Formats: sequence, C-alpha cells, structure tokens
Amino acid sequence: MAFEHFIRSGAQRLRCGYTTGSCAALAAAGAARLLLSGEAPETVRLITPKGWAVEVPPADCRFDGEKALCAVRKDAGDDPDVTDGCLVCAEVRRTPRGITVDGGEGIGRVTKPGLDQPVGAAAINSVPRRMIREAAEEVCAELGYGGGLSVVISVPGGEETAKKTFNPMLGIEGGISVLGTSGIVEPMSEQALVDTVGIAVRQAAALGSRRVILTPGSYGEAFLREYGLDTRGVPVVKCSNFIGEALDAAVSEGMEELLLVGHIGKLVKLGGGIMNTHSRQADCRSEIFTAHAALCGADTTLCRALMEAVTADACLSLLEEACLREEVLESLLAAIQRHLERRTAGKLRIGALVFSNAFGILGTSSGAKSLLEEWL
Repeated sequence: MAFEHFIRSGAQRLRCGYTTGSCAALAAAGAARLLLSGEAPETVRLITPKGWAVEVPPADCRFDGEKALCAVRKDAGDDPDVTDGCLVCAEVRRTPRGITVDGGEGIGRVTKPGLDQPVGAAAINSVPRRMIREAAEEVCAELGYGGGLSVVISVPGGEETAKKTFNPMLGIEGGISVLGTSGIVEPMSEQALVDTVGIAVRQAAALGSRRVILTPGSYGEAFLREYGLDTRGVPVVKCSNFIGEALDAAVSEGMEELLLVGHIGKLVKLGGGIMNTHSRQADCRSEIFTAHAALCGADTTLCRALMEAVTADACLSLLEEACLREEVLESLLAAIQRHLERRTAGKLRIGALVFSNAFGILGTSSGAKSLLEEWL
C-alpha cells in the first residue's frame, strides 16, 4: 500500500512518508489486537495528528509466549531519512491496569537534561508516546478489554543507525529517537534541523548556563578550538544556517549573553538582516560589501570589482589593496550588531566575532568586545 501524499519543493513533486512515531503506534495497535483477539490483523491503520490516514500491512505479527509482537516498516517517502526502511517493532503484554510505553533494543536513552523526556527515559517523545498509548487504548475499547498493557518499542539495528543522527551530540545513547509532532515526514524539511538547534540551546540552559556561543559550522568550531574559546566554560551550539532561529531559541530559554562566532562568508549576510544564511535563501555577500565600501568612500572601479568578486575573501583582498578593509569591516560589524539586537529585541547582551581562513580574526562588534573582555 503506497502512501500517496505529495508536496511540492521547487519544481519537484515529492512523496511524503510517515514518522517512526506513526510506525510505533501502528505496531502497538497490531500487537495489541493480536494479543487480545488471537488474530493477526492484515493491516493496521491510524489517523496521524496531521489528519492524514496511514494504513499498512505489518511486516511481522506473531506471538512470543505470553506477549505479542508486531513490526511496521518505516517509509520516509522521498526524504533522505536514515531510518527509512527500518523495522519499528512493538512488544505488548497484559498488565493489571493502565498503558505504559517504554523503549527496548535500538531505542536511545536520554542522558542529558533539556530534552523532551527526562534523563533515564527512553527517547520516545511526547507526541509519539501519546499516539502509541491512544492506538493501544482504541484496540482495548473495541475489544472490550478493561485491563492494562505494557508496550515496548524497539528498532533492530537502531544503535548503529543512531550514529548517523544528531543523537550522540544531544546526549541520547544506545539508539535512535522516536520523534515527530505531525506523524508525517515531509521531504527535505528543514524543521528537524531547526528543532535540533533549539534542543541544543535548551540543554545549555537546563545545565544552568546563561551564556552561549553560537557558530554556524565546522569553520567556527575549528576557530574556537584554535583560540581556546571553547574552554572558557561557555557552551557552544552549532546552528548551521539557522541563525535567526537560534537567536530566537536563546531568548526563549532565558539566555542572558550570546556571542556569535562565524566566517565572514556567512556572517556578512547578517549585515543585510538575512538570518538564514543558506545560499538558497539569499546570497548577496558582494552587494553588502559593495554598499559598505561605498559608504566608506570606495570609487566606482572598486565597487564594480567588489560586485564581480565571487568570495568574501576576494572582497577582503580588494579592500585590503584599497586600504579600506578595516573601515569597511567596522561599518559592516556595526550593521551586524544592529540586526542582532533587533532580532533579539534587547532581551540579552549580544555580539559577533567574524574571521576568515585567509585573514584570521577580522573584528568584533561593539557587543562582542564587552562580552569577550568579561569572559576572558
């Protein structure tokens, strides 16, 4: 049974899939039905929180002593999800009362605070837990069963699969997470990455920090290591291109001080108020350099050369030759500071430090100067 729901991404028509949470709930329903009725269902069905129905045949459904087992194969549609094709299994047995949900083989355990579940719990988030519980309750009601059920979710091979996810960074050990709020996988969605950034900021806050360093990626991490800024007791959160969302998360979690450290190739875009630095969203590095160079007295020839430059380092080289690099960077950093303060609405102290691989440290905004003086 193909899951025939599609979204459009640019010129592409991409098929949606269903989450590990949906699979877990479907498997729980199948195992509960087998346990309570003695008959294995030909298909299992649920309505996801998004309102879309998912109906699939179980990949496996059988008794194992006093418990029933059911497995549903994950279908991520056209999304490059590392769990696509994994078996999500539910083991269900009778209990005196209530319905409990836990994780078994291949499901991670939470080891750090700040996540959806407490430390020590299986990494099955709140919405999937509710879906699993409701799926089991629906079967119990239909078959007139008034006792309880124990539901244990497992994913064979989940521990190995989890190495390809953000789980090790987030403090989830031993397996994958069962995630999702809609029950549906939308291909190429950036929401999972945005959520991961938010979780990392929340964890820093949960550990008691009111300071955080944001950096877009590997260049920033390497820079922080080289200059020893990652050893000052301030948590470092990698935010990829989602700088605006990371700033929002820092405000939401009550952070009081934030230092943004990044390569000029990304952070120059903040001078134009661009808070998602992916080139698909906007790539006006040359235009922003040119505008600030013009403000600092650059002539038409230099402005044209800047507009034709293909990298930020090329722009810096042109400005260096014209003896305008420091002045233009000062103007640019002032603009970056204004946009950072506007995005965070004065809710925290904030600043930016920019560097390049070719020129090293390029400068710090006014907010970053005061933060670094205190931190160092």
